[in-house]
Amino acid sequence: MARRPTIKDIARQAGVSESAVSFALNGRPGVSQDTRARVRRVAEELGWQPNSAARALSGERSGAVGLVLARPAHTLGVESFFLQLVSGIQEVLSAARTALLFQVVEDIDAECAIYRRWWAERRVDGVLVVDPRTSDPRPALLEALALPAVTIGEALPPEDRSGGAPAPAAAAHAVRDAAAPAVLSSVLSSVRADDAGAMAQVLEHLHGLGHRRIVHVAGLPYLAHTVRRMESLRTEAARRGLGPDQVRSVPTDYSDTEGAAATRRVLAEPEPPTALVYDNDVMAVAGSAVAAELGIPVPGRLSIVAWDDSALCRVTHPRLTALVRDTAGFGRLAAEELLAVLAGDPPGVRISERPRLEPRESTAPPPAHT
Repeated sequence: MARRPTIKDIARQAGVSESAVSFALNGRPGVSQDTRARVRRVAEELGWQPNSAARALSGERSGAVGLVLARPAHTLGVESFFLQLVSGIQEVLSAARTALLFQVVEDIDAECAIYRRWWAERRVDGVLVVDPRTSDPRPALLEALALPAVTIGEALPPEDRSGGAPAPAAAAHAVRDAAAPAVLSSVLSSVRADDAGAMAQVLEHLHGLGHRRIVHVAGLPYLAHTVRRMESLRTEAARRGLGPDQVRSVPTDYSDTEGAAATRRVLAEPEPPTALVYDNDVMAVAGSAVAAELGIPVPGRLSIVAWDDSALCRVTHPRLTALVRDTAGFGRLAAEELLAVLAGDPPGVRISERPRLEPRESTAPPPAHT
């Protein structure tokens, strides 16, 4: 096995002392510009890279950020959202020569334990936090650890989590987007998507087609974005004079299995919905397959909308109406924000573009007799 080059090797080949190599590679004063350039050229020729463990022990940055997904593993294998998100994150981190430490765990307690271990071992400089929850211990933990973090998605305000009044506002930190609210944290930034506005688009489309019985096959009910979508659905339905007996949400775990099961249940009701809105593409395709199995034509008797557009939505027959958003861009935005904070910027908020509804062949007016 080839031996990794060391500072001693660089010093020998460059004809300088080891301390001069250390000064040159770490950008410290004490060596001339010519020496600094020669040392860096030799280091590149030898393929030298800094030892991240040693740098962490010396108090320097580790050169890595962390991402933990606390979801059942079986729900991740078929969902394209996280793959696209991670690809966007990795694109930015790779350009910055920053590693991504990635782990999947079963629950939020295991995720918090990983944050504590990473902090104690100085494994990461900061973390990207996904799936804000209705009762979420992670912000307080990350604050206590003083571990820089970017939340991907907007947490619910205190009154939505507890039913009480909002917490007193602290001093506002930098906001990258002038239209965004301030972050009330010393270490937490966020990137946010307009889930409520996206749901309003969906309901406007279906209501405009004439649908009055609509079921939202939702994701995990303890996730903040699921709650926000369900609340938006109720609000928009009420604005149009539709009650909870006409428009409602049915939570699932995002899997094709639960999406199909929920579809069977609601289509077996005495007055089944004429339109179904699914919280991801996988459940929408599973629901379309159930409708075909039951002999319910799409969109003749049932319209279907998928929350996330993907190749699945475009190759299914009929092609599925879907919300189109730049998920990889969302990941890039999160990684850029974290790197900015690590470079010294104060925590802030970034807002992604609102998803755009793409009508396709899976939505049409309901049958006249309904």
